[in-house]
Amino acid sequence: MIRITSLKARFAVLALFVLAFFSFLLLGPYQIAPGHLSPTTTSGQKQGHTSGAVLTGHAIAPKLGNATAKAELGRAAWKVLHTTFARFPEKPTDEEQEALRSYVHLFQRLYPCGECAEHFGQILAKYPPQVSTRTAAAMWGCYVHNIVNKRLKKPAFNCEDIGDAYDCGCRDEEPI
Repeated sequence: MIRITSLKARFAVLALFVLAFFSFLLLGPYQIAPGHLSPTTTSGQKQGHTSGAVLTGHAIAPKLGNATAKAELGRAAWKVLHTTFARFPEKPTDEEQEALRSYVHLFQRLYPCGECAEHFGQILAKYPPQVSTRTAAAMWGCYVHNIVNKRLKKPAFNCEDIGDAYDCGCRDEEPI
């Protein structure tokens, strides 16, 4: 299990989560239509037009030059993502699936290392998030993590052990 011991890493994880959460709240629920995303009210009325680039556009942050901060941020980010996948419902609703899909895409766009975000965006374009079940999300997360590990010349992780490596500490909890 990876422990986040650095105050900077803890802050980075918290900042990423808060940023992604508020981005989702501000952007609202979406109905996907060819070529664009359209925010709607609960009554189904359009609130305006939002370009598909909100979820799939370029990385927003600049390059992060500090290698130590970059590595620390990466470890913390993977912890957040893998824990999110581990906590995802085994039988998610369509809305829950869209929420996770959107979260992953916003996470990529808003990731504080622009260079890393651009690389991850290329992976997402080729291997879109799998959100049909908790298992599918967790295995997809491990698969793309290994793509990143290969690029960084790090060893591949055995995806069968993903639940042990990123244990959320929630096995004994009651379902929400």
